Amino acid sequence: MTDGFRLATAPQTAPGADLRGELRLEEPLSRHTSWRVGGVARRFYRPADAADLAAFLLTLEPAEPLLWLGLGSNLLVDDAGFPGTVIHTQGRLGRLERISDLGLRAECGVPCAKLARFAARAGLAGLEFLAGIPGTLGGALALNAGAHGSEIWPRVRRVTTIARGGLIRERGPDDFRVGYRQVEGPAGEWFLAAELVLEAGEPAACQARIRDLLERRNRTQPIGEPSCGSVFRNPPGDYAARLIEAAGLKGEREGGAQVSTRHANFIVNTGGASARDILALMARIQKRVEGQSGVRLQPEVHCIGGTMP
Repeated sequence: MTDGFRLATAPQTAPGADLRGELRLEEPLSRHTSWRVGGVARRFYRPADAADLAAFLLTLEPAEPLLWLGLGSNLLVDDAGFPGTVIHTQGRLGRLERISDLGLRAECGVPCAKLARFAARAGLAGLEFLAGIPGTLGGALALNAGAHGSEIWPRVRRVTTIARGGLIRERGPDDFRVGYRQVEGPAGEWFLAAELVLEAGEPAACQARIRDLLERRNRTQPIGEPSCGSVFRNPPGDYAARLIEAAGLKGEREGGAQVSTRHANFIVNTGGASARDILALMARIQKRVEGQSGVRLQPEVHCIGGTMP
């Protein structure tokens, strides 16, 4: 088995020995989140590879707060920052390979869009919906990312996880409780990689579907403006965007944060927004929608620090 996909293994080096990644101190997280907000991280580590990550995790105190960060979408970091260590996988942990006629293996730092295009070019169908999701595979696994009626976990054959002590394990889908935009698994483990099983398809047809989905996304979403993607989960049998628009909230502002005039379930940073602005606008949306429709919208975005409405 290739490096990064070993079963129940731990690094053999001493803690802190020969680390090859990049460590930054007091790193502004606004540089790494799609909303362009958030305070500083006390420590910010970009691992060279899976083995380096395992060795780095061994250097941390058991109580050190950890935050895994890919492309920084679907994430709201408090203005006060993060008082622990951020593991940044964007541009790292990006191995992607075909392992069988219908199987792919990818590490957690692979962007969803890259994974979708790789599969399409290989004539493997079933991941086209990922092309418009602005995140990495790690985030997609953690949140059961989905769009256009499809989700990632039905394609998962197995995952590789890594624990705080650097221990790497392989697990099957039965080790996780998977629901709508939420995944519960063994405590203290994070997704390192996954094997995905797809369907045979024609490359041209798969690539055409990706183009169609992206064109639809570009027509309906505020592409090019700082946002986190969808802010609220769709309630059963309805759409958050419809409820927000029906409540007359399109264009509503709080400081530099605004409900998108193109898609009501997006909040955009029009310039100078703070996390506090965004949280206040989210709370206003919830209150007004609940008052009009009786539905309490639940956030899809994850809040790091601060108080989620």
